[in-house]
Amino acid sequence: MIKVITYGTFDLLHHGHIRLLQRAKALGDYLIVGVTTDDFDKSRGKINVQQSLMERIEALQDLGIADEVIAEEYEGQKIDDIKRYDIDIFTVGSDWEGHFDYLKEYCEVIYLKRTEGISSSEIRRRQGIRLGLIGDSPVLCKYKREAEIVNGIDVTAVCTDNEEIMGEVQGQDISVCSSYDELLDLCDAVYIITHPSRHYDDIKRALLKGRHVLCESPITVKYGECMELFRLASDKGLVLMDAIKTAYSTAFNRLLLLVKGGKIGKVLSIDSTCTSLGNIYEWDKSIIRKSWNSICAWGPTALLPIFQIAGTGYRKKTLTSYMLSEEEKFDAYTKIDFIFPGLAASARVGTGAKSEGDLVISGTKGYIYVPAPWWKTDYFEVRYENQENNRRYFYQLDGEGIRYEILAFLRAMESGKRKNYLNEDVSGMIVKIIEEFESGTGVQKLI
Repeated sequence: MIKVITYGTFDLLHHGHIRLLQRAKALGDYLIVGVTTDDFDKSRGKINVQQSLMERIEALQDLGIADEVIAEEYEGQKIDDIKRYDIDIFTVGSDWEGHFDYLKEYCEVIYLKRTEGISSSEIRRRQGIRLGLIGDSPVLCKYKREAEIVNGIDVTAVCTDNEEIMGEVQGQDISVCSSYDELLDLCDAVYIITHPSRHYDDIKRALLKGRHVLCESPITVKYGECMELFRLASDKGLVLMDAIKTAYSTAFNRLLLLVKGGKIGKVLSIDSTCTSLGNIYEWDKSIIRKSWNSICAWGPTALLPIFQIAGTGYRKKTLTSYMLSEEEKFDAYTKIDFIFPGLAASARVGTGAKSEGDLVISGTKGYIYVPAPWWKTDYFEVRYENQENNRRYFYQLDGEGIRYEILAFLRAMESGKRKNYLNEDVSGMIVKIIEEFESGTGVQKLI
C-alpha cells in the first residue's frame, strides 16, 4: 500500500482544495490530510478567521476523499508523522516549491500545481468586514494594527479627536470621520472605546443602524441598559461583544479548562489583582471627568476569572474604595470581596495604586499561579504540595490578545454565536457591580 500525506489550513473549502486533494489521493492508495490548528497558524503569523479547527476537519471528512484527517499542532510534526504513519509520498501545492525538500530524506516529495484563480485568501478578501473605530484612547492604534494581521477584516474609518491616532492612519485608505453617524455609514461593524458613560448611546446607535459591535468593557454602567442592548442585538441578529482581550487568549482559556476539569480539586479561593500607576493625583476635575475610574478601567478584567469560575451567584459582596473624587465617582483603588457557596473571591483594582498583578486560584489539591501581568499571560503554573508534580504551561500570546479577540468577533459575526468566551450573564454581572459602585450601594470608603 502506498501512503500519501498532505497538509494545509483548508479554510473555506473550495474547488481548488478539492482538486488538490483528488490529485493527492491519485498518487497512492491511502491519503492522510493534516489540518493546521489555530495555535500553529498563529505562530506562523497567519490568522484563520472563518472556520474553527473542528469545522475544517469535519468539512474534509464530509468530502470523503481523505482516508484519515489529523491535526498539525507543532513545528517539526511533518517528520514525526511521516515516520509514525510510514508515509511513502509527501505532497503539497506548487506554491511551496522547494520549501519541503528537506523531507526527501524520509519519503518522496511531490509538488502539485494549484488550481489557478482561486484561493481562500482571495475569498476572505472579497468577504472582508469593514470595521470602524471610535474613541480617543491610544488603544485604538493597537486595534488598527492588530486588525491588519487578521484576514477578512479591514479598518475603513475612525472617529477620534486624538492626534496620535489621526497620525497613525494618515496616508492610508482609512476615512477620518467628523461624526459617529458618518463612521457608521462606512462600516459593517464598530469597535467602541469611548467613555463608559457613552457606551449605551454609542452601542444603541450602532445596533439600530444594523452594525455589529465590539465594545471595550463594561458594555454600559447600568445593568438594565446592558440587558436591553443584548436583547436589541439578538432581535436584529447582530453581535454585541465585550472587548476584554484576556477572555480570548489561549492561555486563559486553557487555565479555565484545567480548573473546571478538577486539576487543582475543588476551588476554594480566587484572588485577582489588576493595577496601574499614573499621575492621576495631579489631575484636575476636568481631566478626571473624561477619564476611566479604576473600577471601569480594571474591574471587568479582574472580575473575569471570578465570574467565569465561580459563576455569578454570589451570596455576599463588599466594596472598599479609596476615592480620589467623590463628585466624579473616581476611585484610585477598589477592593471587591465575594462570598460564593463554598468559595471566597477577591478582586483588587487601581489606577492610583500599585500591587503585584497576579492571579491565584486555590484548590483542595493544589493551586494555579499566574504571574504579573496575569491578564497578558502566555504562561502559568499548576503547583502542588509535592513540588515534583508541579507543571508549567506555555502558550504563545501575540498582540496582547487583541488579534484573538478580533478573530473571535469575526467568527461570531459569521456564525451568529458568541461562543463561550464571555456569556451575557458574566457581562451583565460586571455591569451590575459597576452600577452598584456608581450608586454608592454598600461601598465602604477609605478615608
